[in-house]
Amino acid sequence: MNEDVRTHQILDFGSMEDKIIVLESLSQSSDQETINKIISKLDDSEIEVRGEAFSSLFLNKNDISEFLIDALSSESNNIKGFSALVLANRGDSNAISILELLTKDSSGMVRSCALGALGHLRAKKASKKIHNCIFDTNIEVKKSAAYATILIGEKFSDQEKKELKKYHDSDFEKILRY
Repeated sequence: MNEDVRTHQILDFGSMEDKIIVLESLSQSSDQETINKIISKLDDSEIEVRGEAFSSLFLNKNDISEFLIDALSSESNNIKGFSALVLANRGDSNAISILELLTKDSSGMVRSCALGALGHLRAKKASKKIHNCIFDTNIEVKKSAAYATILIGEKFSDQEKKELKKYHDSDFEKILRY
């Protein structure tokens, strides 16, 4: 049996332990099909497998940005959100414009990850989108937007401060002290 086929079968049907071993061995792959299979494991039912897939993609020294950027349009919220974070951790500023679009995603988790990625990338050009999310209905999105605002080196407007203070949340209190 072809080694790639066996590897993909393990990733699809193997035990958690076998999937993790395979993902560890694939951290330097440049094969598009393999990279896409690793990206698909960001949506695995086991958190340990998702974490190992994240690590494998993050540690990959090859130019896999195109595959990760393509993953931002996945139907899976886990794949979109975690791909955004992998791109940010890899320092890939090519993804900024697509990450900006994800700040309007229907999933709060995806919006939060996109904002975290924009902040981590110090995406000052996304300033308006980041500030707008301070008024999001989801508190985790608000926190991500507030933290991203600090990371891009901007101040909060009086209206934004008022919005964050109304929650009496310790995270917001720490953020506002910056």
